Amino acid sequence: MTETREVILALKQVKDEKNLSLDKILDLMELNDPATAVSKTTLSRVFSKGSEDQIFRYETTLRPIASVLLDENIENDDDTNTKGIKAILKLKKDIIDELENKIKTVESEEKEKYHIKLDEETAKFQKSLDFVKNQIELKDKRIDHLLEENMKLVDANMRLLDQVLNCPLKNGGCDE
Repeated sequence: MTETREVILALKQVKDEKNLSLDKILDLMELNDPATAVSKTTLSRVFSKGSEDQIFRYETTLRPIASVLLDENIENDDDTNTKGIKAILKLKKDIIDELENKIKTVESEEKEKYHIKLDEETAKFQKSLDFVKNQIELKDKRIDHLLEENMKLVDANMRLLDQVLNCPLKNGGCDE
């Protein structure tokens, strides 16, 4: 909170020294990096009376404003406080950039690990699926073969029954 307070006070001082309006600061932010520019409402809150006692996010609110108002290059004619603030801002920016790069690297590595694991699981699933399909196909062939054999037996039984029923010797031809 103390560092944020000092940054806001320094921003207000630079705004006054350079006699900049909120619109001009907004234009400078748009020129510097439109993706990080804050809204005019946020800008007016930062530069309002007593704002140094409020809480603002450094990365999304104060840093974009500081990057256009505060020259991060340490000059010989800067006083000790200004040199210190510039050094802190530069250090924070470098640390944030480094951490963002590390996050991207870790995310990339984790995505790669996830994709490898996903590919392995997909391969296992496909192998199981292929096995089950093969088993179903085999069972279907066996069922078809058994149905065919059953139909042959039914046909043979029907012929046999027909022979028994139509036998000329059936009604006493053999009994006499």
